[in-house]
Amino acid sequence: MAVDLIRYDLLVQDALRGAMRHVLSSVARDGLPGEHHFYISFRTHARGVRLSQRMRDRYPDEMTIVLQHQFWDLQVSEQAFEVGLSFQNISELLLVPFDAVTRFVDPAVGFELRFAVEDGTVEAGQGGELVEPEATLAAAPETSSQLPLLQAEQAPKPSKTAVHAAPKETTTPRGDPNVVSIDTFRKKS
Repeated sequence: MAVDLIRYDLLVQDALRGAMRHVLSSVARDGLPGEHHFYISFRTHARGVRLSQRMRDRYPDEMTIVLQHQFWDLQVSEQAFEVGLSFQNISELLLVPFDAVTRFVDPAVGFELRFAVEDGTVEAGQGGELVEPEATLAAAPETSSQLPLLQAEQAPKPSKTAVHAAPKETTTPRGDPNVVSIDTFRKKS
């Protein structure tokens, strides 16, 4: 098989990150539409991630936040998003580069994207598909939907659109999520 010098896998990931960026920009501007809400997993040790040492100690590898009910100051740039959340009645401002995001899920419509991150812990497997390591989510507690969620409480300054990091009682996403794979975009022989 020929070597992919163009790196189609990276081009597709960049395009999908652009879709996520567009969705978050819309939410920052107009609020969450309908029942849409998001689970966003990211590598806490990735370059450019900004969070408190307390949260970094609790989640040294990966963290998942849920953007649904309580948040403030959601800002989206070309490279990252920033959002204020409350964890155990302590306000936190998180800055997450899009390159640090490993998963973006909208359980309201069963949609999911998975991404490789630059730190080399997620690699391309045979045929260019993305392969995640088996222990990717081991650092955080898991729910029945296999997403590590954080317990959060009411934010002190909620905006018209609300995001929080996991409700007290979590629900499983409706139906099977639609996982978009690079194989979807590859020309079949």
